[in-house]
Amino acid sequence: MSINKLAHFDNQNYLNLESYRKTGEAIRTPLWFAEGDGVLYFYTVAHSYKVKRIQNNPRVRIAPCDMRGNLKGDWIDASARRLDADEARHADGLLNQKYGWQKRLLNFLAKLRGHQRAAFAIQPD
Repeated sequence: MSINKLAHFDNQNYLNLESYRKTGEAIRTPLWFAEGDGVLYFYTVAHSYKVKRIQNNPRVRIAPCDMRGNLKGDWIDASARRLDADEARHADGLLNQKYGWQKRLLNFLAKLRGHQRAAFAIQPD
């Protein structure tokens, strides 16, 4: 069921993640993502506001988009959850495979700057 809902993410490089402030205000963020077995994975800086928003409310919406967040498809209701260390390694491997040297360069720069990372899984409803 979930895999069919994700068909319009095939051959896309970005998804637009809509997460919600405590006030209910929607905040949209374009992100790199990778798919594995009907689940979408992304990572972000661990102290980012999107991490806090998802911790407060795991309900999200996602849609394929370009790097600026311009939509390329319909929104899908989903839920997001932070991954444990083993799951995060799996997600990182999928993202490295998809984005290659660009992802590895960002990993290196994040490590140099001392940025902690958080990985998430997005499961469509």
